[in-house]
Amino acid sequence: MKPGSLFTPLIVSLLVAACGSSDNQTTAEAPVVTQNHQESGCVAEAATLQGVIDDSRRREANSSRDVYRHPSEVLEFFELQPDQTVVEIWPSGGWWTEILAPYLRDCGQYIAAGFALDARRTPGWRKRVQRQYNDWLAGDPGRFDKVQVSSLSIPERPEIAPAGSADRVLSFRNVHNWMNGDYAPAVFVSMYNALKPGGMLGLVEHRADPGTAHAQMLESGYVTEAHVIDMAEAAGFELLRSSELNANPKDTKDHPQGVWSLPPSYRGGEETRADYQVIGESDRMTLLFRKPN
Repeated sequence: MKPGSLFTPLIVSLLVAACGSSDNQTTAEAPVVTQNHQESGCVAEAATLQGVIDDSRRREANSSRDVYRHPSEVLEFFELQPDQTVVEIWPSGGWWTEILAPYLRDCGQYIAAGFALDARRTPGWRKRVQRQYNDWLAGDPGRFDKVQVSSLSIPERPEIAPAGSADRVLSFRNVHNWMNGDYAPAVFVSMYNALKPGGMLGLVEHRADPGTAHAQMLESGYVTEAHVIDMAEAAGFELLRSSELNANPKDTKDHPQGVWSLPPSYRGGEETRADYQVIGESDRMTLLFRKPN
């Protein structure tokens, strides 16, 4: 089947299992959004958000980061409900997948818009991450059998979900990567197009101090809140509200390796690891935008 074809979650899982880590493996594009969440009584019987956060099957390396990432509070701030269609941009290793996929499994739809395996501009390391992610999904059907995998690559793969189909689009710590690729405005347009009128974009990003120069943002991985809001509004979004849930006043934002000096990257090595453990993860903005009706 050629790129751009529609896959059901089951077919995606079978293809992933059959293809393993083949270099010519492709992700599913333009997933079918199934409206199983209209079933009577479904929401009342769905897994609770705290239940999936507390699930012992979550990897310890992930759950240990809850203290920095506040998953329950963040998803409540984004007004997430178990009967929604939710797209996560670039889930990478699946930190949020372990929460979102089980929470949305019975009544909603989780779409993982990952790295495009068949896009020329996708670097090799991202393709490796995506293949590992796909294999991980296929290896745990009890939690991930209904995950739909799409991809995002500008300009080759701009459609992360059918136009006007998503209740929420979520992005965690990605904006600086889009800026470094010089396609951040186009990604905001892709997210806008995927949402229903009235749908919301929930976004978390490393936060630079106001007035930080653009070149410094690219180098450090920290982005000013004003710049993120400007790009979102240019795509058509309206800002609903912001939160300090992920603020970290200990983060001075002047580290030699930028944001990657901090956990979980520790790019400075073992010599500085203890110092950065004290700081914790980066100071982050948490923003909620809305696509107007």
